[in-house]
Amino acid sequence: MRAKIAASILSADFGHLARDVKKAEDAGVDMIHFDVMDGHFVPNITFGHGFVRSLREGCRLPFFVHLMTVEPERQVRNFVEAGADIIAFHLEATKRPLSVMRLIKKSGLSAGISLNPSTPLSPVKGLMGEVDYLLLMTVRPGFPAQKLIKSVLPKVRMARIELSARGTKGLIAVDGGINPTTAPLAVKTGADVLVAGSAIFGKDVKKAVKDLRMSISPGHV
Repeated sequence: MRAKIAASILSADFGHLARDVKKAEDAGVDMIHFDVMDGHFVPNITFGHGFVRSLREGCRLPFFVHLMTVEPERQVRNFVEAGADIIAFHLEATKRPLSVMRLIKKSGLSAGISLNPSTPLSPVKGLMGEVDYLLLMTVRPGFPAQKLIKSVLPKVRMARIELSARGTKGLIAVDGGINPTTAPLAVKTGADVLVAGSAIFGKDVKKAVKDLRMSISPGHV
């Protein structure tokens, strides 16, 4: 399976979000990624479910909502109703990760668990049999256009080994610092989904996606 590209609108033009989402869709990305920040779990504040709802009708791609919020269970219903297809939440943000994951799945969506760069895999190993997406942060969450923390890549490799050992269909997504230089490194260590923002938006989107896709083609990885 080829690695998928998720375009993070955190780096898009907030004054022209619908336009930028359409550009990304036309350029051939596989999904649209929403980094939802509440100003508590991370210092920044971005957008809520209203943004997802406003963009849903004009886009056919899956919407991957990444909740960087405390008590993510309080947000699930809003984003389900807004049109999300995948909801990932941070293991560090709740005391009931299994309950949150099952709440998402009960709503008919794919469920993901995200880990900060400093969080080891051990706390999530017991959930790997049920998780649809394991979203590993390769930057410190909260702000766009950071450099990939290469020391996280061994965790990506270990996560691939753990998921494969369980025979699950869970996918690994990496988020942060992804560009044509770092994307092959992430794919080589086991990433299935590459979340990219500044590498796509703020430039020729079609060329940016093409360059990113080329960097992870069989001849380059």
